[in-house]
Amino acid sequence: MTGVDGPLPSGGNAEPSDIRAWQRLSDDVTTSGKLEAGDPARLAAIGVRNVINLALDNHPEALADEAALLAEQGIGYTHIPVPFDAPSPDDYAAFCQAIETAEGPVHVHCIMNYRVSAFFYLLHLEQGMDEAAAHALMAEQWDPASADHPAAKPWGDLIVACANPPRKSSAPAKRCSGRR
Repeated sequence: MTGVDGPLPSGGNAEPSDIRAWQRLSDDVTTSGKLEAGDPARLAAIGVRNVINLALDNHPEALADEAALLAEQGIGYTHIPVPFDAPSPDDYAAFCQAIETAEGPVHVHCIMNYRVSAFFYLLHLEQGMDEAAAHALMAEQWDPASADHPAAKPWGDLIVACANPPRKSSAPAKRCSGRR
C-alpha cells in the first residue's frame, strides 16, 4: 500500500506524487516531505481532510502560512514541531495523539519525510506490522541506523527507546493505536 501513483479508487484525481518524498501508506494515510504553495489544493483534490506537520515552521523550506492555506481548502491542521536534531518520546506521543484524533484521510509531512517515516515505523511496529516490512517502508525515505546525517543518531536512539519502552509495572504499556 505504498508508492501508489495514479488515480485514487474513490476520487479519480491523480496522486500528487511529485511532492517531495510522496508516499501512500494506506487508503487514508499519505506522507511526504515539504509542501509548496499549490499543494494544499492538490491534497484536497484527493480527499485529504487533515494535515499533520512535524517540521519546524522556521525551517527555510517550510511553507509560509501553511495553516491558512490548508484552511482555505477545508483541511484541518495540526503542527507538532519536532526538532530534527532532538526528537523525543513526547514528540512521538503527540504524533500518536494527532493520528488517533484526525478525522478523515490524513497527510503527514515534514521537510524530507524523515521525521514522518521514523514515527510511522514505530507506529507500524505497535500495530503489529512485521519489523522487516515496517523497516522497508521507512527505508524508502531513510534509515537512521545507516544514514550519515549528523542528526541520524538521535533518531536511532529514539527508535530504540520507543520501540522498547522500559516496563515500570506488570501492566501493559499504553500504546499508540493510530491508523492502519
